Amino acid sequence: MLATEFDQLLPAAQREAHQPGGGPDPVGLHAEIDAFNAWTYDRISNGVYKAGFATTQSAYEANSYPLFEALDRVEAHLADPSHQPYLFGEHITEADCHLKMIRHDYPRIDRWYRRLYYDESELTHGAFRKTTFFDIYKSGYLKARHKSSNANLIVPAGPSPDILPL
Repeated sequence: MLATEFDQLLPAAQREAHQPGGGPDPVGLHAEIDAFNAWTYDRISNGVYKAGFATTQSAYEANSYPLFEALDRVEAHLADPSHQPYLFGEHITEADCHLKMIRHDYPRIDRWYRRLYYDESELTHGAFRKTTFFDIYKSGYLKARHKSSNANLIVPAGPSPDILPL
C-alpha cells in the first residue's frame, strides 16, 4: 500500500507505476506476489521461529521439515529463468523485500540475497546493505530467546563479512 499511497504527490515520472517493472507491487503480478508472500511468511519467516524456539524435539521436527520444504520451493522458483535475477524477474518486488533467508547450501537463494545486499545501482541505492544491522539482530534474538533468564548473554560473533561478496 505505501508503495503507491502517496504517488499523487509525486511527478508522474517518479510514481511507482512508472518505475521499471511497475514498482514493488506491479499490477500484473499482485496476486502472485501476495500468494508468495503468504506462504513464505508462514513456512519461512515464521517457520524459523517455530523451529528455533521449539521446546520439544517433536515440535522442532514438526516445524523444521516444512521450513526446509519451503526453502526447496524457493530454490526451485529461482531456477526458472523468468524468476531471475530477482524472485519475479528483472525487477525487485515486495516479495524480495519480505523474504529474509541466508542459506549457503541453496545456491540460487544464496546468489539472490547476495545480489540484493551488494546492489549499489540506481535500483536500490544500496538500501539493503545500508539498512541491515547484523549486530542488532544477533543481540535482539539472543535477548528474546533468554528473556526469562538472568544469565549473562554472549552475542555470537558470526562470520566476517556478514554476507560473502558476489
